[in-house]
Amino acid sequence: MEIRGLEKLPAHMRDGVERYVLHGIPGGSFMTELFANRLVQAFGRADEENTDAMREWASWLYNDAPGGCWGSPMAVSEWVAAGGLMGRDAKEEAE
Repeated sequence: MEIRGLEKLPAHMRDGVERYVLHGIPGGSFMTELFANRLVQAFGRADEENTDAMREWASWLYNDAPGGCWGSPMAVSEWVAAGGLMGRDAKEEAE
């Protein structure tokens, strides 16, 4: 399963995004705050490269990130609990 638009994001973040989106494995504090839609906290935890890429992060979340994986702390918790896209898809197949 391929995640759209990963090339827009800083290279050192792509594996973590892939693990989170596909399997619901949480990333570091920056990524958690970003996916929870907590902009100020995300900026506070971002390294220089991620700070410089915040416009790209916002564009990727809005245009390419799977629905349900971001938007609030609850959305992040539910995504992790579901096991990401792979867990969600497996559950749907079982039902």
